[in-house]
Amino acid sequence: MFTFLISIVLLIVGYFTYGKFVERVYGIDEEKQTPAYEKNDGVDYLPIEWKKASLIQLLNIAGLGPIFGPIMGALWGPVAFIWIVLGSIFAGAVHDYFSGMLSMKHGGASLPGIVGKYLGNGMRIFVNGFALILLVLVGTVFMTGPAKLLADMTTGWMTLSVWAGIILVYYIIATMLPVDKIIGRFYPAFGALLLIMAFGVGAGLLIQGYQIPELTLANMHPDALPIWPLLFITIACGAISGFHATQSPIMARCTQNEKYGRKIFYGMMIGEGIIAMIWAAAGMTFYGDYATLATVINEAGPAGVVKEVATTLLGAVGGTLAVLGVIILPITSGDTAFRSARMLIADFAKLPQKEFPKRLMIAIPLFVVGYMLTKIDFNFLWRYFAWANQTTAMIMLWAAAVYLLQNKKLHWVASIPAAFMTIVTFTYILMAEEGLKLATSIAYPLGFALALIPMGLFARKVLQNNGTAKTENKSL
Repeated sequence: MFTFLISIVLLIVGYFTYGKFVERVYGIDEEKQTPAYEKNDGVDYLPIEWKKASLIQLLNIAGLGPIFGPIMGALWGPVAFIWIVLGSIFAGAVHDYFSGMLSMKHGGASLPGIVGKYLGNGMRIFVNGFALILLVLVGTVFMTGPAKLLADMTTGWMTLSVWAGIILVYYIIATMLPVDKIIGRFYPAFGALLLIMAFGVGAGLLIQGYQIPELTLANMHPDALPIWPLLFITIACGAISGFHATQSPIMARCTQNEKYGRKIFYGMMIGEGIIAMIWAAAGMTFYGDYATLATVINEAGPAGVVKEVATTLLGAVGGTLAVLGVIILPITSGDTAFRSARMLIADFAKLPQKEFPKRLMIAIPLFVVGYMLTKIDFNFLWRYFAWANQTTAMIMLWAAAVYLLQNKKLHWVASIPAAFMTIVTFTYILMAEEGLKLATSIAYPLGFALALIPMGLFARKVLQNNGTAKTENKSL
Protein backbone atom coordinates (compact mmCIF):
# COMPACT_ATOMS: atom_id res chain seq x y z
CA MET A 1 0.00 0.00 0.00
CA PHE A 2 2.87 2.37 0.81
CA THR A 3 4.27 2.04 -2.73
CA PHE A 4 0.84 2.72 -4.24
CA LEU A 5 0.21 5.86 -2.16
CA ILE A 6 3.71 7.23 -2.73
CA SER A 7 3.27 6.67 -6.46
CA ILE A 8 0.05 8.72 -6.49
CA VAL A 9 1.79 11.52 -4.57
CA LEU A 10 4.75 11.48 -6.98
CA LEU A 11 2.43 11.85 -9.96
CA ILE A 12 0.75 14.90 -8.41
CA VAL A 13 4.08 16.44 -7.39
CA GLY A 14 5.36 15.77 -10.91
CA TYR A 15 2.61 17.92 -12.37
CA PHE A 16 3.45 20.91 -10.17
CA THR A 17 7.23 20.60 -10.53
CA TYR A 18 8.36 18.92 -13.74
CA GLY A 19 5.24 20.09 -15.55
CA LYS A 20 6.08 23.68 -14.64
CA PHE A 21 9.67 23.10 -15.74
CA VAL A 22 8.58 21.76 -19.14
CA GLU A 23 6.29 24.76 -19.56
CA ARG A 24 9.23 27.10 -18.94
CA VAL A 25 11.38 25.17 -21.42
CA TYR A 26 8.69 25.58 -24.07
CA GLY A 27 8.11 29.25 -23.28
CA ILE A 28 4.42 30.15 -23.48
CA ASP A 29 3.17 33.42 -24.97
CA GLU A 30 -0.01 34.57 -23.20
CA GLU A 31 -0.46 37.43 -25.64
CA LYS A 32 -0.53 35.24 -28.75
CA GLN A 33 -3.92 34.61 -30.32
CA THR A 34 -4.72 30.89 -30.42
CA PRO A 35 -6.24 29.01 -33.39
CA ALA A 36 -9.57 28.87 -31.52
CA TYR A 37 -10.00 32.57 -32.30
CA GLU A 38 -7.73 32.94 -35.30
CA LYS A 39 -9.42 30.19 -37.36
CA ASN A 40 -12.84 29.97 -35.71
CA ASP A 41 -15.01 28.00 -38.17
CA GLY A 42 -17.74 26.88 -35.78
CA VAL A 43 -16.94 23.20 -36.43
CA ASP A 44 -13.43 22.18 -35.34
CA TYR A 45 -12.00 25.56 -34.35
CA LEU A 46 -13.82 27.37 -31.56
CA PRO A 47 -12.94 28.50 -27.99
CA ILE A 48 -13.81 26.20 -25.08
CA GLU A 49 -13.29 27.15 -21.43
CA TRP A 50 -10.17 25.42 -20.05
CA LYS A 51 -11.94 23.36 -17.37
CA LYS A 52 -14.25 21.83 -19.96
CA ALA A 53 -11.37 21.46 -22.39
CA SER A 54 -9.34 19.58 -19.75
CA LEU A 55 -12.11 17.05 -19.08
CA ILE A 56 -12.71 16.61 -22.82
CA GLN A 57 -8.98 16.05 -23.33
CA LEU A 58 -8.94 13.46 -20.53
CA LEU A 59 -11.86 11.63 -22.07
CA ASN A 60 -10.40 11.83 -25.58
CA ILE A 61 -7.04 10.34 -24.55
CA ALA A 62 -8.33 7.82 -22.02
CA GLY A 63 -11.06 5.40 -23.08
CA LEU A 64 -10.01 1.82 -22.40
CA GLY A 65 -6.29 2.63 -22.36
CA PRO A 66 -5.64 3.48 -18.67
CA ILE A 67 -7.96 0.62 -17.60
CA PHE A 68 -7.32 -2.37 -19.87
CA GLY A 69 -3.57 -1.73 -20.35
CA PRO A 70 -2.74 -1.50 -16.60
CA ILE A 71 -4.92 -4.53 -15.82
CA MET A 72 -2.92 -6.60 -18.32
CA GLY A 73 0.33 -4.92 -17.18
CA ALA A 74 -0.46 -5.85 -13.57
CA LEU A 75 0.58 -9.41 -14.44
CA TRP A 76 4.22 -8.30 -14.16
CA GLY A 77 3.69 -7.12 -10.59
CA PRO A 78 4.61 -3.87 -8.78
CA VAL A 79 7.36 -3.05 -11.29
CA ALA A 80 4.43 -1.71 -13.33
CA PHE A 81 4.06 1.11 -10.78
CA ILE A 82 7.54 2.37 -11.67
CA TRP A 83 6.75 2.58 -15.37
CA ILE A 84 3.43 4.35 -14.79
CA VAL A 85 5.01 7.01 -12.56
CA LEU A 86 8.20 7.65 -14.52
CA GLY A 87 6.52 7.18 -17.88
CA SER A 88 3.69 9.60 -17.09
CA ILE A 89 5.85 12.39 -15.65
CA PHE A 90 8.91 12.27 -17.91
CA ALA A 91 7.55 10.81 -21.16
CA GLY A 92 3.76 10.71 -21.53
CA ALA A 93 2.93 14.15 -20.14
CA VAL A 94 5.88 15.71 -22.01
CA HIS A 95 4.66 14.04 -25.20
CA ASP A 96 1.11 15.28 -24.68
CA TYR A 97 2.22 18.81 -23.79
CA PHE A 98 4.34 19.26 -26.91
CA SER A 99 1.81 17.60 -29.21
CA GLY A 100 -0.79 20.08 -27.98
CA MET A 101 1.39 23.18 -27.83
CA LEU A 102 3.11 22.61 -31.17
CA SER A 103 -0.28 22.04 -32.76
CA MET A 104 -1.43 25.35 -31.27
CA LYS A 105 1.78 27.04 -32.40
CA HIS A 106 1.19 25.96 -36.00
CA GLY A 107 -2.47 26.89 -36.31
CA GLY A 108 -4.00 23.68 -34.97
CA ALA A 109 -1.81 21.40 -37.10
CA SER A 110 -2.46 17.66 -36.91
CA LEU A 111 0.30 15.18 -36.02
CA PRO A 112 1.62 14.74 -39.60
CA GLY A 113 1.83 18.51 -39.97
CA ILE A 114 3.91 18.80 -36.80
CA VAL A 115 6.16 15.90 -37.80
CA GLY A 116 6.60 17.27 -41.32
CA LYS A 117 7.62 20.66 -39.95
CA TYR A 118 10.45 19.24 -37.85
CA LEU A 119 11.34 15.83 -39.32
CA GLY A 120 10.83 16.51 -43.02
CA ASN A 121 8.23 15.90 -45.71
CA GLY A 122 9.11 12.21 -46.07
CA MET A 123 8.27 11.59 -42.42
CA ARG A 124 5.11 13.69 -42.81
CA ILE A 125 3.85 11.39 -45.55
CA PHE A 126 4.81 8.27 -43.59
CA VAL A 127 3.21 9.50 -40.36
CA ASN A 128 0.08 10.56 -42.22
CA GLY A 129 -0.48 6.96 -43.29
CA PHE A 130 0.77 5.44 -40.03
CA ALA A 131 -1.36 7.73 -37.85
CA LEU A 132 -4.41 7.02 -40.01
CA ILE A 133 -3.94 3.28 -39.45
CA LEU A 134 -3.51 3.90 -35.71
CA LEU A 135 -6.68 6.01 -35.51
CA VAL A 136 -8.78 3.46 -37.36
CA LEU A 137 -7.38 0.72 -35.08
CA VAL A 138 -8.19 2.82 -32.01
CA GLY A 139 -11.69 3.54 -33.24
CA THR A 140 -12.23 -0.16 -33.95
CA VAL A 141 -10.76 -1.35 -30.63
CA PHE A 142 -12.87 1.19 -28.76
CA MET A 143 -15.91 -0.01 -30.70
CA THR A 144 -15.29 -3.73 -30.26
CA GLY A 145 -14.56 -3.59 -26.50
CA PRO A 146 -17.84 -1.99 -25.37
CA ALA A 147 -19.81 -3.86 -28.05
CA LYS A 148 -18.54 -7.16 -26.63
CA LEU A 149 -19.42 -6.11 -23.08
CA LEU A 150 -22.92 -5.05 -24.19
CA ALA A 151 -23.39 -8.31 -26.10
CA ASP A 152 -22.47 -10.27 -22.95
CA MET A 153 -25.08 -8.30 -20.97
CA THR A 154 -27.91 -8.86 -23.48
CA THR A 155 -29.44 -11.89 -25.16
CA GLY A 156 -31.07 -12.92 -28.39
CA TRP A 157 -30.44 -10.90 -31.53
CA MET A 158 -28.36 -8.23 -29.74
CA THR A 159 -25.05 -9.73 -30.86
CA LEU A 160 -21.61 -8.13 -31.00
CA SER A 161 -22.15 -7.16 -34.65
CA VAL A 162 -25.47 -5.49 -33.85
CA TRP A 163 -24.01 -3.49 -30.97
CA ALA A 164 -21.01 -2.55 -33.10
CA GLY A 165 -23.42 -1.24 -35.72
CA ILE A 166 -25.31 0.82 -33.14
CA ILE A 167 -22.08 2.30 -31.81
CA LEU A 168 -21.02 3.04 -35.39
CA VAL A 169 -24.18 5.08 -35.96
CA TYR A 170 -23.31 7.16 -32.90
CA TYR A 171 -19.75 7.55 -34.22
CA ILE A 172 -21.10 8.97 -37.48
CA ILE A 173 -23.28 11.50 -35.68
CA ALA A 174 -20.62 12.62 -33.17
CA THR A 175 -17.87 12.80 -35.77
CA MET A 176 -19.85 14.86 -38.24
CA LEU A 177 -21.33 17.44 -35.85
CA PRO A 178 -19.41 20.57 -34.71
CA VAL A 179 -17.18 19.92 -31.71
CA ASP A 180 -19.37 21.91 -29.30
CA LYS A 181 -22.63 20.05 -30.04
CA ILE A 182 -21.93 16.67 -28.41
CA ILE A 183 -18.26 16.62 -27.41
CA GLY A 184 -18.25 20.07 -25.81
CA ARG A 185 -21.62 19.59 -24.14
CA PHE A 186 -21.56 16.05 -22.73
CA TYR A 187 -17.94 14.88 -22.65
CA PRO A 188 -16.88 16.96 -19.62
CA ALA A 189 -19.47 15.01 -17.57
CA PHE A 190 -18.19 11.72 -18.99
CA GLY A 191 -14.64 12.78 -18.12
CA ALA A 192 -15.77 13.40 -14.55
CA LEU A 193 -17.38 9.92 -14.56
CA LEU A 194 -14.04 8.39 -15.53
CA LEU A 195 -12.37 10.05 -12.53
CA ILE A 196 -15.19 9.17 -10.10
CA MET A 197 -15.15 5.53 -11.20
CA ALA A 198 -11.38 5.22 -10.76
CA PHE A 199 -11.33 6.99 -7.39
CA GLY A 200 -14.22 4.80 -6.21
CA VAL A 201 -12.25 1.65 -7.05
CA GLY A 202 -9.11 3.06 -5.40
CA ALA A 203 -11.01 4.00 -2.24
CA GLY A 204 -12.62 0.55 -2.19
CA LEU A 205 -9.22 -1.15 -2.27
CA LEU A 206 -7.97 0.94 0.65
CA ILE A 207 -11.10 0.94 2.81
CA GLN A 208 -11.81 -2.78 2.39
CA GLY A 209 -8.25 -3.67 3.36
CA TYR A 210 -6.90 -5.19 0.16
CA GLN A 211 -3.14 -5.72 0.45
CA ILE A 212 -1.66 -3.78 -2.44
CA PRO A 213 1.84 -5.23 -2.96
CA GLU A 214 4.95 -3.18 -2.22
CA LEU A 215 7.66 -2.44 -4.74
CA THR A 216 9.77 -5.27 -6.10
CA LEU A 217 11.68 -5.57 -9.36
CA ALA A 218 10.90 -9.29 -9.58
CA ASN A 219 8.98 -10.50 -12.63
CA MET A 220 5.63 -11.85 -11.37
CA HIS A 221 4.18 -12.78 -14.75
CA PRO A 222 2.67 -16.32 -14.58
CA ASP A 223 4.00 -17.12 -18.05
CA ALA A 224 7.39 -15.53 -17.28
CA LEU A 225 7.04 -13.13 -20.21
CA PRO A 226 9.94 -10.66 -20.14
CA ILE A 227 9.40 -7.23 -18.61
CA TRP A 228 11.47 -5.62 -21.37
CA PRO A 229 9.96 -4.50 -23.65
CA LEU A 230 6.52 -6.09 -23.21
CA LEU A 231 5.49 -4.13 -20.12
CA PHE A 232 6.26 -0.81 -21.83
CA ILE A 233 4.04 -1.70 -24.78
CA THR A 234 1.21 -3.26 -22.75
CA ILE A 235 0.81 -0.27 -20.42
CA ALA A 236 0.59 2.39 -23.09
CA CYS A 237 -2.10 4.97 -22.36
CA GLY A 238 -1.35 4.87 -18.63
CA ALA A 239 2.26 5.98 -19.17
CA ILE A 240 2.76 7.27 -22.73
CA SER A 241 0.60 6.97 -25.82
CA GLY A 242 1.05 8.18 -29.37
CA PHE A 243 -2.72 8.13 -29.77
CA HIS A 244 -2.72 11.24 -27.59
CA ALA A 245 -0.73 13.12 -30.25
CA THR A 246 -3.63 12.56 -32.62
CA GLN A 247 -6.14 13.80 -30.03
CA SER A 248 -4.32 16.85 -28.65
CA PRO A 249 -4.91 18.90 -31.84
CA ILE A 250 -8.68 18.65 -31.20
CA MET A 251 -8.35 20.69 -28.00
CA ALA A 252 -5.40 22.70 -29.37
CA ARG A 253 -7.93 24.12 -31.84
CA CYS A 254 -10.22 25.04 -28.93
CA THR A 255 -7.78 26.31 -26.25
CA GLN A 256 -8.36 29.93 -25.30
CA ASN A 257 -4.81 30.79 -24.18
CA GLU A 258 -1.38 29.12 -24.19
CA LYS A 259 -1.25 29.44 -20.38
CA TYR A 260 -3.87 26.69 -20.14
CA GLY A 261 -1.71 24.20 -22.05
CA ARG A 262 -0.09 22.70 -18.94
CA LYS A 263 -3.48 22.07 -17.36
CA ILE A 264 -5.08 20.63 -20.48
CA PHE A 265 -2.24 18.58 -21.96
CA TYR A 266 0.37 17.83 -19.28
CA GLY A 267 -2.14 17.72 -16.43
CA MET A 268 -4.63 15.36 -18.02
CA MET A 269 -1.87 12.86 -18.82
CA ILE A 270 -0.96 12.90 -15.13
CA GLY A 271 -4.64 12.32 -14.39
CA GLU A 272 -4.58 9.33 -16.71
CA GLY A 273 -1.48 8.05 -14.92
CA ILE A 274 -3.37 8.15 -11.61
CA ILE A 275 -6.26 6.21 -13.16
CA ALA A 276 -3.76 3.66 -14.49
CA MET A 277 -2.17 3.30 -11.04
CA ILE A 278 -5.55 2.50 -9.49
CA TRP A 279 -6.47 -0.16 -12.05
CA ALA A 280 -2.99 -1.70 -11.96
CA ALA A 281 -3.29 -1.93 -8.16
CA ALA A 282 -6.74 -3.50 -8.52
CA GLY A 283 -5.37 -6.08 -10.95
CA MET A 284 -2.47 -7.02 -8.67
CA THR A 285 -4.63 -7.16 -5.53
CA PHE A 286 -8.19 -8.23 -6.18
CA TYR A 287 -7.68 -11.91 -7.04
CA GLY A 288 -4.92 -12.56 -4.54
CA ASP A 289 -2.46 -14.00 -7.07
CA TYR A 290 -1.27 -13.28 -10.58
CA ALA A 291 -2.16 -16.70 -11.99
CA THR A 292 -5.86 -16.16 -11.22
CA LEU A 293 -5.72 -12.69 -12.77
CA ALA A 294 -4.18 -14.20 -15.92
CA THR A 295 -6.92 -16.83 -16.08
CA VAL A 296 -9.70 -14.24 -15.80
CA ILE A 297 -8.08 -12.05 -18.47
CA ASN A 298 -7.76 -15.03 -20.82
CA GLU A 299 -11.33 -16.20 -20.26
CA ALA A 300 -13.31 -12.97 -19.82
CA GLY A 301 -10.88 -10.33 -21.04
CA PRO A 302 -9.95 -7.14 -19.17
CA ALA A 303 -13.63 -6.09 -19.37
CA GLY A 304 -14.50 -9.13 -17.24
CA VAL A 305 -11.96 -8.02 -14.64
CA VAL A 306 -13.43 -4.51 -14.59
CA LYS A 307 -16.96 -5.84 -14.15
CA GLU A 308 -16.04 -8.15 -11.27
CA VAL A 309 -13.79 -5.66 -9.48
CA ALA A 310 -16.27 -2.79 -9.77
CA THR A 311 -19.29 -4.82 -8.66
CA THR A 312 -17.44 -6.25 -5.64
CA LEU A 313 -15.84 -3.00 -4.48
CA LEU A 314 -18.66 -0.57 -5.27
CA GLY A 315 -21.77 -2.71 -4.82
CA ALA A 316 -24.52 -3.33 -7.33
CA VAL A 317 -25.31 0.31 -8.09
CA GLY A 318 -21.71 1.52 -8.09
CA GLY A 319 -20.61 -1.52 -10.03
CA THR A 320 -23.28 -0.97 -12.66
CA LEU A 321 -22.21 2.67 -13.03
CA ALA A 322 -18.59 1.57 -13.34
CA VAL A 323 -19.45 -0.98 -16.02
CA LEU A 324 -21.52 1.64 -17.86
CA GLY A 325 -18.47 3.89 -17.62
CA VAL A 326 -16.32 1.24 -19.26
CA ILE A 327 -18.93 1.06 -22.02
CA ILE A 328 -19.38 4.81 -22.51
CA LEU A 329 -15.79 5.98 -22.11
CA PRO A 330 -14.13 3.97 -24.89
CA ILE A 331 -16.99 4.90 -27.23
CA THR A 332 -16.29 8.57 -26.56
CA SER A 333 -12.61 8.05 -27.34
CA GLY A 334 -13.42 5.98 -30.41
CA ASP A 335 -15.51 8.72 -31.98
CA THR A 336 -12.76 11.30 -31.43
CA ALA A 337 -10.33 8.84 -33.03
CA PHE A 338 -12.48 8.81 -36.17
CA ARG A 339 -12.89 12.59 -35.88
CA SER A 340 -9.10 12.95 -35.78
CA ALA A 341 -8.82 10.63 -38.79
CA ARG A 342 -11.25 12.86 -40.67
CA MET A 343 -9.30 15.97 -39.72
CA LEU A 344 -6.01 14.30 -40.66
CA ILE A 345 -7.22 13.37 -44.15
CA ALA A 346 -8.78 16.81 -44.60
CA ASP A 347 -5.51 18.53 -43.67
CA PHE A 348 -3.50 16.29 -46.00
CA ALA A 349 -5.93 16.81 -48.90
CA LYS A 350 -6.43 20.49 -48.03
CA LEU A 351 -10.18 19.91 -47.97
CA PRO A 352 -12.06 22.43 -45.75
CA GLN A 353 -14.50 20.80 -43.34
CA LYS A 354 -17.03 23.57 -42.78
CA GLU A 355 -19.46 22.07 -45.33
CA PHE A 356 -21.26 18.88 -44.20
CA PRO A 357 -20.96 16.96 -47.53
CA LYS A 358 -17.16 17.34 -47.47
CA ARG A 359 -17.04 15.92 -43.94
CA LEU A 360 -19.28 13.05 -45.04
CA MET A 361 -17.08 12.33 -48.07
CA ILE A 362 -14.13 11.54 -45.80
CA ALA A 363 -15.93 9.97 -42.86
CA ILE A 364 -18.07 7.27 -44.52
CA PRO A 365 -15.15 5.22 -45.98
CA LEU A 366 -13.42 5.37 -42.57
CA PHE A 367 -16.47 3.95 -40.82
CA VAL A 368 -16.87 1.17 -43.38
CA VAL A 369 -13.25 0.06 -42.82
CA GLY A 370 -13.67 0.33 -39.04
CA TYR A 371 -16.78 -1.85 -39.04
CA MET A 372 -15.07 -4.50 -41.18
CA LEU A 373 -12.18 -4.63 -38.69
CA THR A 374 -14.57 -5.50 -35.84
CA LYS A 375 -14.67 -9.01 -37.33
CA ILE A 376 -11.01 -9.52 -36.36
CA ASP A 377 -10.02 -10.97 -32.97
CA PHE A 378 -9.91 -8.21 -30.31
CA ASN A 379 -6.62 -9.39 -28.74
CA PHE A 380 -4.95 -9.33 -32.15
CA LEU A 381 -6.20 -5.79 -32.78
CA TRP A 382 -5.06 -4.66 -29.32
CA ARG A 383 -1.48 -5.90 -29.83
CA TYR A 384 -1.10 -4.06 -33.13
CA PHE A 385 -2.75 -0.98 -31.67
CA ALA A 386 -0.35 -1.04 -28.69
CA TRP A 387 2.78 -1.21 -30.86
CA ALA A 388 1.54 1.37 -33.37
CA ASN A 389 0.59 3.54 -30.42
CA GLN A 390 4.08 3.59 -28.88
CA THR A 391 5.78 3.96 -32.26
CA THR A 392 3.70 7.07 -32.91
CA ALA A 393 4.69 8.42 -29.48
CA MET A 394 8.35 7.88 -30.32
CA ILE A 395 8.02 9.86 -33.58
CA MET A 396 6.19 12.73 -31.87
CA LEU A 397 8.88 12.97 -29.18
CA TRP A 398 11.63 13.19 -31.83
CA ALA A 399 9.70 16.00 -33.52
CA ALA A 400 9.48 17.83 -30.18
CA ALA A 401 13.20 17.29 -29.59
CA VAL A 402 14.07 18.79 -32.99
CA TYR A 403 11.80 21.79 -32.29
CA LEU A 404 13.59 22.40 -28.99
CA LEU A 405 17.00 21.99 -30.61
CA GLN A 406 16.18 24.39 -33.45
CA ASN A 407 14.96 26.99 -30.98
CA LYS A 408 18.00 26.58 -28.71
CA LYS A 409 15.94 25.18 -25.86
CA LEU A 410 16.69 22.22 -23.56
CA HIS A 411 16.05 19.31 -25.93
CA TRP A 412 16.78 16.64 -23.32
CA VAL A 413 13.23 16.83 -21.94
CA ALA A 414 12.06 15.29 -25.24
CA SER A 415 15.14 13.57 -26.69
CA ILE A 416 15.75 11.26 -23.69
CA PRO A 417 12.22 9.78 -23.64
CA ALA A 418 12.33 9.69 -27.46
CA ALA A 419 15.50 7.57 -27.38
CA PHE A 420 13.99 5.29 -24.71
CA MET A 421 10.79 4.70 -26.67
CA THR A 422 12.79 4.09 -29.85
CA ILE A 423 14.61 1.20 -28.21
CA VAL A 424 11.33 -0.14 -26.77
CA THR A 425 9.42 -0.11 -30.06
CA PHE A 426 12.26 -1.49 -32.19
CA THR A 427 12.96 -4.33 -29.76
CA TYR A 428 9.29 -5.20 -29.37
CA ILE A 429 8.49 -5.62 -33.06
CA LEU A 430 11.55 -7.86 -33.48
CA MET A 431 10.43 -10.32 -30.79
CA ALA A 432 6.62 -10.02 -30.66
CA GLU A 433 4.20 -12.65 -31.95
CA GLU A 434 2.83 -10.11 -34.42
CA GLY A 435 6.38 -9.13 -35.37
CA LEU A 436 9.44 -11.14 -36.38
CA LYS A 437 9.32 -13.55 -33.39
CA LEU A 438 13.07 -13.41 -32.81
CA ALA A 439 14.63 -14.79 -29.63
CA THR A 440 15.45 -12.18 -26.98
CA SER A 441 19.14 -12.98 -27.38
CA ILE A 442 18.86 -11.58 -30.92
CA ALA A 443 16.04 -9.05 -30.53
CA TYR A 444 17.63 -7.16 -27.63
CA PRO A 445 20.99 -6.27 -29.21
CA LEU A 446 19.49 -5.86 -32.69
CA GLY A 447 16.73 -3.58 -31.38
CA PHE A 448 19.27 -1.39 -29.62
CA ALA A 449 21.49 -1.31 -32.72
CA LEU A 450 18.59 -0.23 -34.96
CA ALA A 451 17.58 2.41 -32.43
CA LEU A 452 21.03 3.93 -32.78
CA ILE A 453 20.10 5.06 -36.30
CA PRO A 454 17.50 7.73 -35.34
CA MET A 455 19.51 8.54 -32.22
CA GLY A 456 22.59 9.07 -34.39
CA LEU A 457 20.67 11.27 -36.83
CA PHE A 458 19.52 13.46 -33.96
CA ALA A 459 23.06 13.57 -32.51
CA ARG A 460 24.27 14.82 -35.89
CA LYS A 461 21.67 17.61 -35.76
CA VAL A 462 22.93 18.51 -32.27
CA LEU A 463 26.52 18.75 -33.53
CA GLN A 464 25.44 20.80 -36.54
CA ASN A 465 23.44 23.11 -34.31
CA ASN A 466 26.39 23.54 -31.92
CA GLY A 467 28.68 24.29 -34.84
CA THR A 468 26.31 26.93 -36.16
CA ALA A 469 26.03 28.48 -32.70
CA LYS A 470 29.82 28.69 -32.38
CA THR A 471 30.12 30.34 -35.81
CA GLU A 472 27.47 32.90 -34.87
CA ASN A 473 29.26 33.66 -31.60
CA LYS A 474 32.57 34.21 -33.40
CA SER A 475 30.94 36.54 -35.91
CA LEU A 476 29.62 38.59 -33.02
